[in-house]
Order: sequence, then C-alpha cells, then structure tokens
Amino acid sequence: MTNMTATMMDSQPIYINRTDPRHFVGRNGEAPSGDQNGTFAQMLMDGLGQVNSLEQTAQDLSIQAITNPDNVDVHDVTIAAAKAELALSITKNVVDRVIQAYKEIQNVR
Repeated sequence: MTNMTATMMDSQPIYINRTDPRHFVGRNGEAPSGDQNGTFAQMLMDGLGQVNSLEQTAQDLSIQAITNPDNVDVHDVTIAAAKAELALSITKNVVDRVIQAYKEIQNVR
C-alpha cells in the first residue's frame, strides 16, 4: 500500500455529478444556478461561505439592533442568531466526523 502525499492528492480532483434532479435542490425546489458539477473542494468552500454569511448577518443585525433599535425587529435578530448557531453546530459536527473518519483510515494500515 502506497502512502499518498499532499501533492498527489491535489492532482486528483473529485467531481460530484448531479444524477437525480432532486439532489442539491435549492430554495423553492429549483436546482442551484451555475455549474452543477463541481469539485468537492468547491462545494466545501461554498458551504463554509454560507455559514460565514449567516454568522455575518446575525452580527450585522445585532449591531443594528443596538445602534438603531427602531429599524430592527427583535425576532429577526433572534432568528438570525439561531440560524447561525445551528449552521456552526452542524459544521462543527461534520468536521469532527471527518477527523474521526481520517483517524480510522489511518488505523487501518
């Protein structure tokens, strides 16, 4: 069994094809716009970008609630904070599972 180095892994892109119209469904049941066949790295970075966007929205609404409370509904701030917290929690769980899987793969050899 050969040990793969980081450079060997970088040269091997992993493509995810949409084989069923129900996969990767966006809002309102439509397919996401743009290229439907992306690499795993692109999909991962897009997901992290969405988590970051939710965090930024929650932070912006919180700041706006303090500086200009008449223009912000308290419910919107609470919902944005809950969405951001849930997204971050799911991301943390996925990262933990990936690390756990990597360690299990290391132990197989």
